[in-house]
Amino acid sequence: MKKTSTRNHLLIHILLIAGIAVTVFPFLWMVFTSFKTLPESMQIPPSILPEHWQFDSYKYVLEILPFGKVYINTIVVTIITVLVQVAFCTMAAYGFARIDFPFKNAIFMILLSILMVPGQIFLIPQYLIIQNLGLINTLPGLFLPNLFSAFGTFLLRQFFMSLPKELEEAALLDGCNRFQIFGKIMLPLVQPGIVALVIFTAKFAWNDFMWPLIVNTDPAKMTLAPALSTLKGQYATNYPAQMAGAVMAVIPMIVLFFIFQKQFIEGVAQSGIKG
Repeated sequence: MKKTSTRNHLLIHILLIAGIAVTVFPFLWMVFTSFKTLPESMQIPPSILPEHWQFDSYKYVLEILPFGKVYINTIVVTIITVLVQVAFCTMAAYGFARIDFPFKNAIFMILLSILMVPGQIFLIPQYLIIQNLGLINTLPGLFLPNLFSAFGTFLLRQFFMSLPKELEEAALLDGCNRFQIFGKIMLPLVQPGIVALVIFTAKFAWNDFMWPLIVNTDPAKMTLAPALSTLKGQYATNYPAQMAGAVMAVIPMIVLFFIFQKQFIEGVAQSGIKG
């Protein structure tokens, strides 16, 4: 019996290590390639580690792109998107989960139907709206269409629905109004879900490529994803430079995850079992 248990544990650990290797290897390849020369990055058979470590690709990216301005634009767009989207989604989720109003279920089903439609369908209507508002080539034009999320509302609704109604009833008897119940009682209890939504939203806003590429043609208003795409040439591609830019772009998201990894994992796990 012990041999069987040990064998099963060994098999599980081997599978987990294999999964980690498959996940981490592309990231390591990106980092190592950023320190290679262009010929070395294209040689066949390829080498994992660079023969001569060099930082020319990082210097090239910083020279050819206004990386500081691009970073600031991306940070501003990400922060505004996260703050406003989380605020709207928490209020909408609380309303759908805890407040009875006419046609609540029908409205929520319409909201969920947005998740069943490819996002590319909304690009033309969103562009026309932004154009009519005169927000082409502006930072507000980048984040305005992303200030609400049907997924975020659904995620937080699951958390709010799991809380006992006795909490609200006791608060109402103590004289609390809806805003006090929402802000002082409910929000602290759904903190893992909020943290998970913050990370999901920040990752989406930080890596968003299609919409900024469509609505923005001014280099001074670029964000990271479309700015890095300009490193690809028409006839040749500087792979070490692209990898160097990608490394610099991904570092903040990695730091964010490691800071909030406990809350993120807890939020994702709980959202899957609460209903």
